[in-house]
Amino acid sequence: MAPGHVSYGLRAQYGLIVEPETVMAWERGELTPTAAELTALAGVLWCSPGELLSEPVTLREHRMARGMSPDELARRIGLDTGSYRKMEDAGRWKGNERQSVALAQVLGLTLAQFIAATGKQEELAEILRSAVTTRWQAHAKPLAKLLPVPREHLEPVLERLHADYQSAMVATLGWGGAGGAGDGGREFLAGIVDRFWAYASGTR
Repeated sequence: MAPGHVSYGLRAQYGLIVEPETVMAWERGELTPTAAELTALAGVLWCSPGELLSEPVTLREHRMARGMSPDELARRIGLDTGSYRKMEDAGRWKGNERQSVALAQVLGLTLAQFIAATGKQEELAEILRSAVTTRWQAHAKPLAKLLPVPREHLEPVLERLHADYQSAMVATLGWGGAGGAGDGGREFLAGIVDRFWAYASGTR
C-alpha cells in the first residue's frame, strides 16, 4: 500500500486524519505513531501492532507490542490505571515485588528486557559493583527486590561474580608494575552487567 492509501484507510476506517507525509515519516522512523494510531495502522494493514514495531525497549513499546491498553495491563498487574500511566510516562517502574513479577509475566519480558523497560540499568550495575567489591551476601536481598526472581536463584550468580572479580584483582596485582595495577578489576566492573546476564542465563 502506498502512503496515500494508508492515509485514506486511517481516515475512512478509524476517523484519523493522518497525512501521507506522516505515514512516510513513520516508515523512515522519523516519527512514532501514538498508541491509537498504531492500533489503527495495524488494522488498516491487517497485522498486529507488534509486527509494526522494532524490538520493543520501553514499557509502552512492550505493552503496545502485546496489543494491550494501559487499563488492561494495569488491571492484570494489580495497579490502578493512573499510577501505571505515570510510571510508563516517566519510564521508571515503582511497583512492588509481586507487581514486578506480574509485569514480567504479562508482557513476557526476559530479565534484561525487564531492567531496560523499567529504567533500572544503572541501579542494577551499582548493586553488582558493590556486591563484587564488598560482601556479596549483603546485596542478594536488594537484587531480589530489583529483579522478579527468587533470592535463592540470584545468590549463586552473585557468589560466582564475586569470586571471579576477586580472582581478576589477584591476577592483576600479581603482574606487578604501576601501569597494570587495577586494569583487570576496572575491566571486570565495566562489563559487569553483561557478565551478570551471561552467568544468570548459564551461557558463561
